[in-house]
Amino acid sequence: MMKALISIIVLLTFSFGVQAEKYILEKLQQVAEISGIREMNVSPFSEYYEFWYEQPLDHENPSAGTFKQRVLLGHKKEKAPVIVELEGYGIWTEEEGELANLLKGNQLTVEHRFFEKSVPAGEIPWQYLTIKQAAADHHAIIQTLKAKLYPRSKWVTTGISKGGQTTIFHRYFYPEDADVSVPYVAPLNLKEVDPRIERFLNKAGANKKEWGNLFFGNGDAQKDCFYSVRDFQLLCFKRFNDLLPLFEGYVAEQGYTYTKVGGVKRALELSILEFQFAFWQWGHECGNIPEEEDELDMVFEYLVKVSSPSFFNDADIEKMYPFFYAAATEIGMYEYNVHPFRKYLEEKENITFDFAFPEGVERIPFNEEQMEAVNDWLQTDAEKMLFIYGGKDPWSATAVDLKKNNKCSKYIRGDMGHQCRISHFEEITKMDIIETLKDWMK
Repeated sequence: MMKALISIIVLLTFSFGVQAEKYILEKLQQVAEISGIREMNVSPFSEYYEFWYEQPLDHENPSAGTFKQRVLLGHKKEKAPVIVELEGYGIWTEEEGELANLLKGNQLTVEHRFFEKSVPAGEIPWQYLTIKQAAADHHAIIQTLKAKLYPRSKWVTTGISKGGQTTIFHRYFYPEDADVSVPYVAPLNLKEVDPRIERFLNKAGANKKEWGNLFFGNGDAQKDCFYSVRDFQLLCFKRFNDLLPLFEGYVAEQGYTYTKVGGVKRALELSILEFQFAFWQWGHECGNIPEEEDELDMVFEYLVKVSSPSFFNDADIEKMYPFFYAAATEIGMYEYNVHPFRKYLEEKENITFDFAFPEGVERIPFNEEQMEAVNDWLQTDAEKMLFIYGGKDPWSATAVDLKKNNKCSKYIRGDMGHQCRISHFEEITKMDIIETLKDWMK
């Protein structure tokens, strides 16, 4: 009798376990727009799936056709918060993100339309690559999974860099989709080339009292960090003919080509110009910059370490066409100030990223009105949005300005660049951030 009872209990436990394991999968299989479901094993989630969500190319005109958007879902608990990672590009990792870890949440990751694997068959219809269409993609996925899987969960949208921008735009168009939003290091450029970025670069590290401890570590440096960066760029241009053979050998070894920018020599010029932005963006230390008396190899190795030649490689530019299209039409970009280097360059005007715009695609004017509308909304009506920035990052020059909007919060860690996350703040600030998020989610 006892053995029979134990067998029944074991059988019921096993059956319930199998049924529980299949719960998420079965729900996904019931959604008409979802296909290609693949189970994956990703810690610490109890269930993890990749699937494809069919989206209209034009949400305002479904007859224009469809494409399939790549989505990942990591499940922990049915009532746990759902952290929606809105990628600005392709999906760069399947792992648990910072917020899913801090808030013990499920995680939904969405690849941005027309990046990586989320592209329609044939040529990309560029006219449908807009922030409004992308927001509608995210709205459709969130509303479907909210209804089918997590009707009692709190929803948190988040993203990093361009993903942070994507998070802002989605919340602007569909404010009810999420309870809380956390954009990381997200610029809000109000023009195709926002002059605030150049103003930032023209003073970054120039005041030892203000910047010394951030960039040199002890504030006792002999000269301002701004000039260390500028002097290194000038050094590279002065030794350009010596650096060029090293550069040619390096890029040949890597398999890089530069037809879009105008050849290898041009790629080296652009790499030197990009050095300033890349240096500040990724929070390098001024004390490590080579000087005039250093060996040529040291100068070259530091240049390509900070300013990767892959940025101007043909294949990388083609892969990033959707970004450069968006930058030129809606989300903005920076340009290269050539004035300090006019002695070494043919150009006398600043250099833009026109060379990276998709070939053969009609150029439309930058939509300043759209960005101004988003900016006005952030300063007046946006709620429960928490912004994270690094003060070293040039993109922080166009950080969201909340004005007097106390319904949102912004945190800046002054000594960090574009890699700044919640975990990088001092413990007391980190706890304040987490408590704010949890309070908003009550």
